Amino acid sequence: MLKSIYKDVPNMSKYFPHLLASVYVVYWAVLAIEPVSRAVWWAENIPAIGVFAFLVLTFRSFRFSNLAYGLMAFWIFWHTMGGHYTFANVPFDFITDLFGAERNHFDRIAHYSVGFYAYPIVEFMLRRRLCGPVTATLFGLFAIMAAAAGYEIIEWWYAVLEGGDAGIEFLGSQGDIWDAQKDMLLDTLGAVSTLPLYWLVRPHKRMAG
Repeated sequence: MLKSIYKDVPNMSKYFPHLLASVYVVYWAVLAIEPVSRAVWWAENIPAIGVFAFLVLTFRSFRFSNLAYGLMAFWIFWHTMGGHYTFANVPFDFITDLFGAERNHFDRIAHYSVGFYAYPIVEFMLRRRLCGPVTATLFGLFAIMAAAAGYEIIEWWYAVLEGGDAGIEFLGSQGDIWDAQKDMLLDTLGAVSTLPLYWLVRPHKRMAG
């Protein structure tokens, strides 16, 4: 019986991205119902929907490893939850109380998980043989750092244009004057902690194309 289950694992893993996508569609639909702020919901969901749509549309031309899809899904799911409640108001008190924090750190975890995308970036570059290992690793790290800085600029731009409560909620600084710098640091730390995992797994050695 165990041998039979083991033989079925490759077939089950083949449809892992499809399962993730199906679960996310249902998850997104539920969280689209009566968000705290519809304006913030749209602003926060555009990046998540954009990444999700990109992965769906490019699936046939390039299938990432299951671990890469799992890492990317974490941010998409987490960010979608933040869009429903607004990041500062997600029910996260048990973590806040556990560590005696003065603010809701749900958004900090979201930023840390942005760094997980260094993994698929390196995987893509090496499987397509676009460069060598060192260059791919550095590019993955710097790409995350650049995206982190770019997103902070977008947050600032949106907050200025939208103004009011929606602008403040989207910015999500919660009174921390160093919020942008801390967010960029966490994005970077997410990448730094994920890249060693990539070199432990080495999906480019196991998957073709």
